[in-house]
Amino acid sequence: MSMTNITVNTQSSIRIEGSKILYFDPYQIANAAHDGDLIFITHDHYDHFDPESIAKLRKAETLLVAPESMKKKTLSKSGIAEENCLFYRPGESHEAGGVVIETIPAYNKLKPFHPKGKKWQGYVVTLDGTRYYVSGDTDVNKDIGKVCCDVALIPIGGFYTMDWKQAAEYIAQLKPKAVIPTHYGSIVGKKTDGQDFRKMLEGLDVGIQVELKL
Repeated sequence: MSMTNITVNTQSSIRIEGSKILYFDPYQIANAAHDGDLIFITHDHYDHFDPESIAKLRKAETLLVAPESMKKKTLSKSGIAEENCLFYRPGESHEAGGVVIETIPAYNKLKPFHPKGKKWQGYVVTLDGTRYYVSGDTDVNKDIGKVCCDVALIPIGGFYTMDWKQAAEYIAQLKPKAVIPTHYGSIVGKKTDGQDFRKMLEGLDVGIQVELKL
C-alpha cells in the first residue's frame, strides 16, 4: 500500500495527509505551515510536546488531542484555545473533526521513563478508511498487543522504548499491512536500526511492507 502521504520529520514527529492533515508529536518543525486539522500529543516529554512546533502548525480551527493527565500543561503551553483541546484517557474511542480516534495505553513495563500510571497514550486514527496506529513511546505490552491497524508507526530505538528486535517481533504478531519505524537515529538508537528492523521483519517472512522514513 502507498505511504507517500506519511512524513516522519524526526523522532516521532509524524504528518499524515488525507482529507484531513494530522500531526503527531510535532518536534523541531522548521516551516510554519499552519495546516494542521488535528494535532495529537502522546505524552509530555520535550521531544513529543513541543509548543514551538505546535505554534507553526496550528490554525484557528485546529483541534489538539492529548492525554487527560496532561491537561494543565497543555492548556498553559500549547497556545490552542481551551475549546479546541480534547483530553482523553487511554482505552477510549471518540470522533473529532471527522476522524475516529482510539486511545491506546503507552508505557514501559520495567523501565522508569514512561510509567503506566502517567496514563499516556498512542492513537489509532481512522482517516479515509485506513487505520493508522501511532504508538508513542512504549514497550511491547499486553495493551498494544490488542491493536488492530493497517499502518503502524512504532519506536525502535531502544533505551526509552522497545528496540528494533522487539519491535520486529511485535509487528510480526500484529500483522498490519505496513509499518514505519520511528524514534531512532537522533536522540536514541543508531541510524542503522531501521535497516536492521526491516531485515529482521523480512526474515520472518510475514509479508508486511516496511518503509523507512528516517
